[in-house]
Amino acid sequence: MTTKEQIVENWLPRYTGTPVEEFGSYILLTNFGNYVTMFAEKFGVEVRGQGRAMQTATAKDITIINFGMGSPMAATVMDLLSAINPKAVLFLGKCGGLKKTQVGDLILPIAAIRGEGTSDDYMPSEIPALPSFRLQSTVSAAIKKQKLDYWTGTVYTTNRRIWEHDDSFKEYLREIRAMAIDMETATIFIVGFANSIPHGALLLVSDNPLVPEGVKTEESDKKVTSSYVKQHLEIGIEALTELARSGESVKHMRFEN
Repeated sequence: MTTKEQIVENWLPRYTGTPVEEFGSYILLTNFGNYVTMFAEKFGVEVRGQGRAMQTATAKDITIINFGMGSPMAATVMDLLSAINPKAVLFLGKCGGLKKTQVGDLILPIAAIRGEGTSDDYMPSEIPALPSFRLQSTVSAAIKKQKLDYWTGTVYTTNRRIWEHDDSFKEYLREIRAMAIDMETATIFIVGFANSIPHGALLLVSDNPLVPEGVKTEESDKKVTSSYVKQHLEIGIEALTELARSGESVKHMRFEN
């Protein structure tokens, strides 16, 4: 294999256990196996890729992928997806809320701050990490359809997983006015841009890590899963279903990368 195209066409099935031709045109990304299980149960389909790096389930031209955690894996899955050129990729991630957000709130990011480093291998640091507007607009409509509200703003993406003890880093997060912090969003936006894949994100606030009592624990994470994850997934499915139904392109007709 000498080209990127040859590599990703071979590696996408290798990582997921799903043949290239059996992927849907619309992709949901997640870091958690239970999202894939819930999707499979909802549509009565099988979970593929058990024992592999990534698990998938496919129904109604939508494929959901659990790609793991962190920006390197986020970059990997967005590169692999260039094998199928999906019509839209929506990341359903969890994040730490940094402002007035409460656990269970939804954040529809308008941009991401590239603090993770991985995206620097794809684009110069001056290029902002932005979602595809049409996709985010459709997600907004899906949220409103369920009579819910959401926050907008920037999300800071980092490669650091354990930082909640670092007062200087927490002060930095306050200074940059980020709405949330996670480990994948900026990478997905930049690598999606580099691969000409329409992309967006809907983040679920799972903790409030700037204060000691808000740091995620096993008990608090179970509460988030039982109370909010199903709703999070349903919004993602609704948004991509609506895009598929409309038949409209997510790419801006006059935008060029």
